[in-house]
Formats: sequence, structure tokens, C-alpha cells
Amino acid sequence: MKKTILSALLTGLVALTGCNDASSEDFSRYVNPNLGSVHSRWFFYTPAAVPFGLAKLGASTNGTYGNVQGWEAVGYEDSHTSIDGFPCLHEFQIGGIALMPVTGALKTVPGRLEDPDAGFRSRFDKQDEEAHPGYYSVLLKDYGVRAELTATERVGFQRYTFPASDQARILFNIGNRQGESGQVKDAWIRLDGNTVEGYVVTEPEYVKKYQAGATVTMYFYALVDRTPDSASVFCQGGDPAEGSEIKGPGAMMSLNYTTSADEVINVKIGLSYTSVENAKLNLLTEADRLDFDGAHAAAVKKWNEALGRISVYGGTPESRVKFYTGLYHALLGRGLASDVNGAYPRNDGSVGQIPLDGNGKPRHNHYNTDAVWGAYWNLTTLWALAYPEYYNDFINSQLLVYDDAGWLGDGIATSKYVSGVGTNMVSIAIAGAYNSGIRNYDVEKAYEAALKNEIGWQNRIEGAGKMDVRQFVELGYVPFDDSVHFGVSPKGASFSASHTLEYSFSAYAVARMARSLGKTEDCERLMKLASGWERLFDDSLKMIRPRVPGGAFIDRFNPLESWRGFQEGNAMQYTFFVPHQPEKLIERMGRDTFNARLDSIFTVARRSIFGGGKVVNAFSGLQSPYNHGNQPSLHISWLFNFSGKPYLTQKWVRLICDEFYGTTGEHGYGYGQDEDQGQLGAWYVISSMGLFDVKGGTDERPEFQIGSPLFDRIVIRLSPENATGKSFVIETEGNAPDACYIQSATLDGKPLDRCRIYRDELFKGGKLHLKMGTQPNENWGNEK
Repeated sequence: MKKTILSALLTGLVALTGCNDASSEDFSRYVNPNLGSVHSRWFFYTPAAVPFGLAKLGASTNGTYGNVQGWEAVGYEDSHTSIDGFPCLHEFQIGGIALMPVTGALKTVPGRLEDPDAGFRSRFDKQDEEAHPGYYSVLLKDYGVRAELTATERVGFQRYTFPASDQARILFNIGNRQGESGQVKDAWIRLDGNTVEGYVVTEPEYVKKYQAGATVTMYFYALVDRTPDSASVFCQGGDPAEGSEIKGPGAMMSLNYTTSADEVINVKIGLSYTSVENAKLNLLTEADRLDFDGAHAAAVKKWNEALGRISVYGGTPESRVKFYTGLYHALLGRGLASDVNGAYPRNDGSVGQIPLDGNGKPRHNHYNTDAVWGAYWNLTTLWALAYPEYYNDFINSQLLVYDDAGWLGDGIATSKYVSGVGTNMVSIAIAGAYNSGIRNYDVEKAYEAALKNEIGWQNRIEGAGKMDVRQFVELGYVPFDDSVHFGVSPKGASFSASHTLEYSFSAYAVARMARSLGKTEDCERLMKLASGWERLFDDSLKMIRPRVPGGAFIDRFNPLESWRGFQEGNAMQYTFFVPHQPEKLIERMGRDTFNARLDSIFTVARRSIFGGGKVVNAFSGLQSPYNHGNQPSLHISWLFNFSGKPYLTQKWVRLICDEFYGTTGEHGYGYGQDEDQGQLGAWYVISSMGLFDVKGGTDERPEFQIGSPLFDRIVIRLSPENATGKSFVIETEGNAPDACYIQSATLDGKPLDRCRIYRDELFKGGKLHLKMGTQPNENWGNEK
């Protein structure tokens, strides 16, 4: 985004703080897609997309570098100064169908950032770049070409304005790695008049790990509004030859033109994960008579509808940018994988069919997704609150994979298992949906899948994660075994303690669902497993500590040591990972010890900006006592609501919102932290509204804990999918940057002394009014 645009935006927000008519607002103008893009993941920067879309277009500055382990930051970075293409697909473990407009002699390699002239990449200046939800534009300086991008759900639009040139070209970079896509196994491109069609078959690193032998295939069907004068085909780095078709890894094609000054050439690209025919159908259905400007306008409209489901007024200009950019990222990730006709990619590589309704439309959509690890504290809570129809489709999507392959998949890429963290928390998402009144799916099947996920170990496959669940079921905990650093063995797991805590939480989630469904025996069995965390509680240290086979605690125990028993965290962080039974944890630790330790943890962590410091590294906070840049810690600041000191939740959550989150390319979600398809953005959205659910919706009657809203007025537009009311309003009185403490509260005009409300109370609609002040009120909300 242009620097001047952001400055004008912040100025404009001040003038708009009194506006209460959401229908007249352009919420997309509050979003800065470049925020936090330094050291961001492949799927992070795709401004030319619609909410939850399949087509996700954006500039790539180093996407052609590939990705060694499958998770490293690659794609677009705000500090880079050259672009190597404009890929159309960006998802977890999925990337491809990249185009690049150029002029001059044909170059067959992309080149490197440090030497742009060695390839077809081009330099650009930040002042010549514009990005907002649904649109991206940049001037490629080396070629004098203006590139613009937008999209519908399944169709990408690329518009190029060329200079006068007898060597103008559009490169189709199809057969080479893009971002997290992994090694290319096969590719094909064919030109026929003004259409270009083809596919690319990839083997992402996480597919190799969790479903060895499987592949991810991407198909496209493109319409160019000017037939090329000629075409060249080549493999990357090879010699070009005139031709209209090429097959194999490395396959590329150049459409060659002679252009006049300011000549515009448009490309529409239908995309699919099932076939070229369905890519064409997607294009004809969504964009047959749609031009670039029409698609752009429609995309902005979709974004404003989605962003406008939650309107915030007041607060600082920076907090508004953080809020809507966070909401944008929460709505951008985990996009469509099914076609307009309901065709979807099955786990075994064949094509499945989603049932159609009476109008011949698919009953639901199918989606790709990064792991659900931690999503119950931000994404699923947000979906339940304002996007329940998506949440419902998400559950149906997971059940398709369960039907096809027999197990839930924590992360899926075109239905292939890409667990990511080797565990599986989808059960929590299912229970959270059911308990939030989102039930337009086969409830019995959903329960069956969730129960199997918790206690099933016979013939369990690597892609379903939780390969050590047998030890948990039989022993009540997972023993520590460091013979395999990342993974499990028959004796246990290297991440045994964190697995025990996670499995305890997910067992609780399914237990509460079982109780709601009248499955008493299942509930009792699962509730015993839900107490597994207590087996690892060391009373002498008041901490969670891994146990080896036989039951002894591990030796050489360092509470701040990461990876030894704890995945992406340490014992200081994970000791508080008992979100389903916080009262029991507080009792076991002792309330005074609990409050003193937790408060001191935040005091220490604040010195390093709540974990990560200014080190641009996704794992920079792993040895901090609190790390907001990663999932295991994200609920901890809300635990004071259970320990009799809710004012400390109000204090620390406000400080995290103000200090961990920023508004620049480097300081967005921490300094280069891992945002994981909307999780950190969604955390800000939920927390800045003063709402959170430590239990992730898993209680039979879920609640929201109340915190310190950053805004004067918040309007949540409710959905008949799971609500009877039309809207829920949160108003603050006397709110200010230094007035973060709740003095008193009313719910629909009646005094509210508890620091929580039930979800069903919120879904009825109404108003929560909070009087704020600069000093803690130790009596309000203290139910202990």
C-alpha cells in the first residue's frame, strides 16, 4: 500500500469515528494488506481475492524460491524491491498458476532478489504499488508495464497496460515451484487461439510427510482478450522454441505481442482443483460477461459486506486499521476447494460430488485449511459470532474428508492430509460449532468422527495426527520419548506433555458434545481423559512436567526449554494450557501463586514485546515465559477472569493489543510472527471487542469472557443461522487509551456483575454497556 494512502487513511478515520451508518462505510479502506508482510507465510499476501475464495492473487517477490521444509516465510515481503510473478493460488501447501508481463528479449529464469537482471523479475517502487481487499496494482519498472489484479470466487483477473514494444510478452509460469507448492511432478500448457489451458501436479512437503505418495493438482483455463502474434514454449532455464503446447516439470509459455503505447491486455483465469473442464465452467459461470472493473467492484462489495458484519466506532485510528486488517486476514484464509457445480478433490485423488439442493446448487462448499491448532481461540469463535454459515460449511468440509478417508484431517490441501503439527484439534471445532447452535450437517456423523479422533488408534494413519493417542487412552497421559524429535514412537512422543494437554482439552470438548447428545457412557469416559493433564502436574514446582515411560518425571528439567516435551513452546507457557478446566488448575496451583506467577510472566514478557522481541523469526518467542506470536499461549491473558482478578485480564489484553500488534510491514503481527491464515488477526478482532472464550465454545452452554474493548461502540450483525436477534451492541463510557478498566456493566439495562455472558444471551441480541476508568475496580467481575 502506498505510504500516502495509509497516512490519509489514519487521518480519515478520525473524522469517521462518529459515523454509525455501516451501510455507507467503505470498510475495505481501513485494511492495509502490507501490514505484517515482512517474514510472512506464502498464503498471507493475496489482496486480489474475495472472502474465503479459491482464486487468491498477489505479487510474488520470492515465491519462485520454493520452500525447503514447507512452512518457511516465502512469497511476498514488504521490504523486497522486485517481483517475480503474479500467482493465482495461495493456500497452505498450495501455490501455482503464475503469470508475468514483460518486454524485451525472452528470459527463461526468474532470477534472484540480489540480481534482478539475471531473470524476468522486475524492480518496483512502493509508491507505485496499491493494495486493498479485492485489488492489487503495481508498475513493473524494468518493463514499463502496469499490472492489476482482482478476482471472483474461482476466477482470477490480470490486466496489463503495456508500453509500445515489438517484444511484449505474457509469461505463463506453470511447471515450477511456487511458495509452499513443493516439487513439481508434472505440468501441461496448451494454447488454442486466445485460450490457454493446463495443469500442474505438485508434491508439497507436508503432503510427503503426512500422506506419502499423494499429490496436489491445480487446473486452469485462461481467456486472453487479444490473440497472441506467436507463442514460445520452454522449460525453465531451457531454450525457447515456437510452439503451442508443452508438457513436463518446468513447463512455461510466452505469449508474444507487438503492442502500442498504453495498450491493455486482459487475462481471465478460471481455476479448479478437479479438472480443466471445471476450471472453464467456473470461468463461464462466474465471469463470462464480467470485465476487470466489474469484477473489482464486485470484490470490494463482497469485502464490505463481510467486513461490515462487525462495525467499530471510536478508539484510535491505529486500532481501527489493526481491527479491519485482522478481520480481513481472518476472512482471507482457508479458501474454497470445490467448483461451482459441487465437484471437489477427494483424498484419494479422484473427483467427488457435493450433494445438490432443489435448485441444482451445491448444499455446501469444500475448503482447504491450515491446521486447526489454536484456531478455537480466535477463528472458530469469530466464525460462530459473525460468519456461522462459513463455520457450518467448514464442518461439512471436514466430514467429506472423513467420509472419503476414514479420519478427520487437522489440515487439508485439496483433501490431502497436511496435519502440520502432528496433532488433530478438529474435534474442538466440531464441538464448538454444535454448542454454538451451528448444526446444518450430519450431527451423528460429526460426533462419530470427533469421538474416533479422540480415542481411535487402530489403523490410524499419519495424516490424521495424534499417532500417540493410544498411550493417552491407555495410560491417561503420553510418555516422553525423545528418540524422534518431531513425531511419535510406540513408547510415546517427543512432545508428550503438550500432546497430553491438547488431548485432555479435546477429550473434554467431545465429552460435552456427548452429554448434549445423551451419550452418557462416552461422556464419562472422555471426562476421565480430560483430567489427563493432572498426571503431569508436578506439585513441588506447581508446573506441568513431562513423564517418561514408567511414570517418573524427566530429569534436567528447565521450565523455559522449548521442544523437550513441548511443541513450539515451553513448560512455563504450557502449564497454563488447561483451558477446559481453569478452575481446577487454579486450585491445584493455589490462587495466590497462580495470579502472582501469571502477572509476573506478562511483566517479563512485555519487555520483549510479549515474546518475540524485534527478531524477525517465527520461533523467536519459544523460550519466553509468554509468546503471543504462537498458538499455545493465546488464551493465557484471559485466565485472570477465572482467578478473581479480571482487571488484570483487562490490563494485559489491552497492552498486547496496543504493543504486540502494529501497523507497518515489519511490525504487524509482532515482528515477523506466524499469522497462520488469520489466527493472530482474529485474536485481535475478538479481544479488541472485549470478548473471548478460553474454552473455545466447548461447554454445553458456551460463554464469552468479558475484557476491555478498544472502541466506543461495536455492532455485531447476527445471523439467523444460529441467532434470534439481529444485532448485539457493545458500548463503552469513558473509554480511552489509559482507561482500560471496567468500573461497572449492564446487560440490556440490568446490572451485570459477572465478567462473562453466555453465547445464547449474545445471540438473542441486545446491548452490553461498560463504564471504563483508569484505575482497577477489584470488585467488578470478581466471582471468587
